[in-house]
This record gives sequence, structure tokens and C-alpha cells, in this order.
Amino acid sequence: MEGIKILVVEDEKKIADTLKLGLTEQGFSTEVAYDGKIGHLLFQSEKYDLVILDINLPEMNGYELCKAIRRQDQHLPVILLTAMSSIENKIEGYDAGADDYIIKPFEFRELLLKIKVLLKRTAYHPEPVGNLLRASDLEMNLDTKEVFRAGRKINLTLKEFQVLEYLMRNKNRMVSRADLSLNVWEADFNSNTNVIDVYISYVRSKVDKDFDHRLIQTHIGMGYILKEKGT
Repeated sequence: MEGIKILVVEDEKKIADTLKLGLTEQGFSTEVAYDGKIGHLLFQSEKYDLVILDINLPEMNGYELCKAIRRQDQHLPVILLTAMSSIENKIEGYDAGADDYIIKPFEFRELLLKIKVLLKRTAYHPEPVGNLLRASDLEMNLDTKEVFRAGRKINLTLKEFQVLEYLMRNKNRMVSRADLSLNVWEADFNSNTNVIDVYISYVRSKVDKDFDHRLIQTHIGMGYILKEKGT
């Protein structure tokens, strides 16, 4: 992968150095930081195509670093690589802006696959057609990242916004959990995870709460649909 530059931020030196060796052998230009603060400084001073982060980092943890990266770059692929495997950890990681979450121990070929998929998906960013998405009385501004329903502002995390955006772009059409996994999480669908169901619940509680018409509907065994009133 000539010309692709990857930043690895990992405090376990053996893992970091092994990753650098493996990625370099695959043709990636790879730099390593052993703590979050140095990782942040490298990110600010260099142009990278992808970042791999541990969570338990000294000086600045992976969640904080991921949020800092997202404040400057909404598109740069970020993979969290960690031994923290609880659903709460995953949700916090995705809310921080991570594109994928890989649990240690892992196979290098799995990481390599995730890297290639993310690089392919982020190679081209077409501008959205128009800056507003609408469904009934729900409105999403893609420029300001604001969401309103019946004039009331709805505060969403980054990942909740992405889930709702995908549902709105596919309004009145059934969306499967696999669709969401591939298009929102940009990861191979894992039928053993309930992260998607948790996020649907979060979004529904914010979008449909206190409204008579429930826009987001669940069809057991099929998926979800954001259905406009009257359709």
C-alpha cells in the first residue's frame, strides 16, 4: 500500500513494534507513539491515512485522543485496539468517534482486513446532495450536525448521528442490522454483538420520546425502518 501512512499509538512496546513491523512489511509507512500525548502531537504535525489506538494509554487515553482527532478530522479512519471488551467500552469508543473496535488478543490478518476496508471506504468523500435530510417533522442538518424534531433540538452523539443519518437516507425502507454494521460501523457484521440494538434504542429514545408518531420502528427478524407519517 505505497503512500499510505499509519499512526499506531500503543504503550505496550512489544505489541507496538510488532504492529509496525507487520504493517511495514505490507507496504504501509508506519509511525509509533507509546503514549497518548505523543500520539496527539504526531497527529497534529503529520498527515496520516489511518490511526490505530489502544485505550489504556498514559498521559492521554484512547477515548480522549480519538475525540481530539475527530475535532480536527471527521473522515480519518480510527481503529481502537484494546483488551477492554465490555459493551460499555465499545459504546464509549464508538461515541468517541472510532470507526472500528478490535479486541485483544487478535489476529494480524483481521486487523489488516479492517484497515483495507476502511481505507477503501474513505478513499473518496463525495459531497452530500443538499445539506438537509427530512422525514416528517424530523430534520437533520449535515453541515451543522444539528437535528430537530418539530422545532425541538435533539442532542446526539457522533455515532447516534451516523445511525440516524443512515436511517433517514433510507427512510421508508427496511434496513437490516447487517446494513447498519457495514455502512455505519464500516465493519464486518458480527451477529454476536448487540451494539447496534443498543444504539437504535438510544436514538429512538431521543427522536421518538414525547411524540405520538414513532418514526423508528423495529421489525423482529428483519431490521429497522424510519417510517414517515402517512406512509
